[in-house]
Amino acid sequence: MRETAYREHYEVEDRHWWYRGRWAVVEALLSHSTLPPDPDILDAGCGTGGNLRKFGRFGTASGIEPSAEAVGFCQARGLERVQQGNLESLPFADGSFDLVAATDVIEHVAAEGQALRELHRVAVPNGLMLLTVPAYMWLWSAEDVNLHHHRRYTKRRLEQAVREAGWKSVFATYFNTLLLLPIAVAKKLPRRGESGDLERTPASLDGALSLPMRLEARLIRAGLSLPAGVSVGILCRRDG
Repeated sequence: MRETAYREHYEVEDRHWWYRGRWAVVEALLSHSTLPPDPDILDAGCGTGGNLRKFGRFGTASGIEPSAEAVGFCQARGLERVQQGNLESLPFADGSFDLVAATDVIEHVAAEGQALRELHRVAVPNGLMLLTVPAYMWLWSAEDVNLHHHRRYTKRRLEQAVREAGWKSVFATYFNTLLLLPIAVAKKLPRRGESGDLERTPASLDGALSLPMRLEARLIRAGLSLPAGVSVGILCRRDG
């Protein structure tokens, strides 16, 4: 990532509309299956720890993150079950986790298939995997380059990738649908220096801008797979 990205994420992810809306979608996706009591959860590519802390509400949550800087931000949050490492070679035994999650992570990994197979390996039999990824190569922008993305996805492309790694799709959907058009326009506008997408909306709009995704989360929870959006989310079950 660009030099300032992790600090930017750490400073805004507790209040920013994007993180608030995405977490609502994560919870909606998880509603399509059942976790065991006190599940073991892996937040793979946990970044600066915002989601890891939330996963801790469900059970025992551990994080792994390639960036030493991001691990430091997790520790600043008081998160102790975090270590530095790569998704392509996870330092965990086979069948360690009831749920593995990677929210906006797989697009950063060149060896996509290896990462998905590693997540499959460390999941228990019939364990769950939750992924979110950015959608549509036609939305590719300078921010994708700054964040070292390798690709953006369609729902079909994501379903194919998880299937080839041994996962069975439980529920898949686009999300951030209502803001697709304005975000597409905004990505084509000039930006100041290396400022990221997170800096392009003022904090005063966070509540209002989070409402569309929170509404979409209610639809996803009710079983509606949305037909288009800025992102794709999928809940999978380990096949075998």
